[in-house]
Amino acid sequence: MTGTPSNSLQQSLKTTFGFDAFREGQQQTITQLLAGHSTLSIFPTGSGKSLCYQLTALHLPHLTLVVSPLLALIKDQLAFLASKGIKAASIDSTLKGNEAQTVMAGVRSGDIKVLMVSVERFKNERFRQFIESVPVSMLVVDEAHCISEWGHNFRPDYLKLPSYCQALKIPLVLLLTATARRKVKQDMAAKFAIRHEHIVQTGFYRPNLDLSVLPVTQANKNKQLEQIIMAHQGAGIVYVTLQHSAETVAQYLTQQGINACAYHAGFDSDTRSQIQQDFMNGKIQVIVATIAFGMGIDKSDIRFIIHYDLPKSIENYSQEIGRAGRDGQPSQCFTLANLDGLNTVENFVYGDTPEFTGIEMLLNTIKSEAITSAYDSKWELQILPLSNAINIKQLPLKTLLVQLELAGVIEPQYAYFADFKIKLLAPKAEIINRFNEQRKDLLQRIFNATEFKKVWGSLNFDTLLQDTSIERNRVIAALEYLQEQQLIVLETKGITEVFKINLNELADPSLCQTLCTYFKDNEEKEIKRIAALVRFFQLDTCLTVNLARYFDDTVFDRNSSGNNISDFYQLDSKDLTTKSAPQCGHCSVCRGQVAVLEHSQAQIPWPSDEMLKQGMLELTQRLKDKINQPLSLESYCRFFTGMTVPLFGRNKVRQLSAFGLCEKQRYQAIRDRITPLFADINR
Repeated sequence: MTGTPSNSLQQSLKTTFGFDAFREGQQQTITQLLAGHSTLSIFPTGSGKSLCYQLTALHLPHLTLVVSPLLALIKDQLAFLASKGIKAASIDSTLKGNEAQTVMAGVRSGDIKVLMVSVERFKNERFRQFIESVPVSMLVVDEAHCISEWGHNFRPDYLKLPSYCQALKIPLVLLLTATARRKVKQDMAAKFAIRHEHIVQTGFYRPNLDLSVLPVTQANKNKQLEQIIMAHQGAGIVYVTLQHSAETVAQYLTQQGINACAYHAGFDSDTRSQIQQDFMNGKIQVIVATIAFGMGIDKSDIRFIIHYDLPKSIENYSQEIGRAGRDGQPSQCFTLANLDGLNTVENFVYGDTPEFTGIEMLLNTIKSEAITSAYDSKWELQILPLSNAINIKQLPLKTLLVQLELAGVIEPQYAYFADFKIKLLAPKAEIINRFNEQRKDLLQRIFNATEFKKVWGSLNFDTLLQDTSIERNRVIAALEYLQEQQLIVLETKGITEVFKINLNELADPSLCQTLCTYFKDNEEKEIKRIAALVRFFQLDTCLTVNLARYFDDTVFDRNSSGNNISDFYQLDSKDLTTKSAPQCGHCSVCRGQVAVLEHSQAQIPWPSDEMLKQGMLELTQRLKDKINQPLSLESYCRFFTGMTVPLFGRNKVRQLSAFGLCEKQRYQAIRDRITPLFADINR
């Protein structure tokens, strides 16, 4: 790859995309890629990151494979590429019948230049075999910060992308993000062997965003929120921590005559899609949402972002306020801040850390499976039942499985649906008689192995596949064809993942402790990030300057004495203030409003030791016949905090009077308080 003349790039920019000039950083990124250099590009939200791979793809000989975290983002990008006459497609869960085969045929023929997928698609063995069979010029990773810090429990499979890239021998990589601290940037670059000189960073600073931190007690929050919204025109997003809060706050705003609607992951996908569409079309002014709302939102005229509760970290804060003012017009970002919700944010972190006993149970499960299937060392699992069995939430469990993959303990083979349900839209005989004798025989066998009740029938694959002449893939293809022809309705669920077990790595005696240490280290990092967030909101120097510096943007320091940014600003130090103090002029600190955050109550009362002991005994009694070992200190902490873990959910622990008894307290304080009580009851 020798590069492409700049006049050719300018011509592509004009004729294909209709732009007269590149934005900052775009031409450097594209030129580096076409010269064969893998690149990390960090541009502010809305500054044209996608063009970097779109234009590059036109000048590469083979396929550009794009990994994106959300289906909504993929669909938006495909619509844009189609409008420019660029042949692009996705392979995703929405494809029907033989649509995936049509896309793959288009890739093989070279007709499709850009293929977009989610990272989870790589777990599909058929997809990996397909990608191995076609030449790929470039891998693009959108929202690439997920590879580093955010990958731990956000989208665990992002952590495997470097190994996928290596295994598939993809020669060129482009990482795109708007959010990357120095350490994250270095980590991402190292994972893909990107050299320092090939990192393109145009700046984080958004001059049109006005940042305000407003200390407010919990009792006054709703009124303050209402006043802010009434004083501002246009669309806005209010971010809350809990799903319940999204609904109650939206209800309050509606009662005050504000056109508001709640949005959270508890709503079904159709409801979420409709709410999002109504917001995009201006039918809803204000969305009150958890962090489930945002990454796929590309609405340029959002005029205000309000954090009703504390965000999870400075990274989350920057991502969320970055959704305002993408049209470049002035936009307001408010944080209604106190320390009341600090425990809730921290508890999300502690609740996602698997216990040592849970990790041990997982490894024992794998060892047991290795013994019973010694001839091929295969392990089949479904996430939900496994999560319940070892008392680890599903998302941390997925992270744990990824870590086992990276350690070489397990190796993904393929995945399949365990449950197939069929509803006939025509009489059985009529369906069968549409086909030739060979296909009639297969369909008759499928229907014979299906237990029909009133409307739906359940297909028993174990019965069907006893005949070794019948292949599972052929059965599924037949059912998908019947659905495509509107002869049946097909429902699938219970995805089962199949792994190969590597016995040598599994035998490592330090494996359990290594995995436990990994999660504890990440827990500590997340708690430190929350502490950094609280310090940031209480700074007495410019918020905008400090936010830019946090993300390694030296825009405010380019006219300084020339010292490196690290000389006066340590990202991990306890003091986030700086030795020099330039000002943006459009944040609350620059207006002389330095925030001091406090609890709404001076002191949150603790229950007595006797009440805590009684609660511990209550929990022990409820679970005594349900588990094989004594309850851990962490289990009691989670009980008093009001956390929901699989063990509690399936045993209706929430019904106990002491559940959530200390929910207003911070997790570490609860742990300190009950440690001596735990020792007492275990003597």
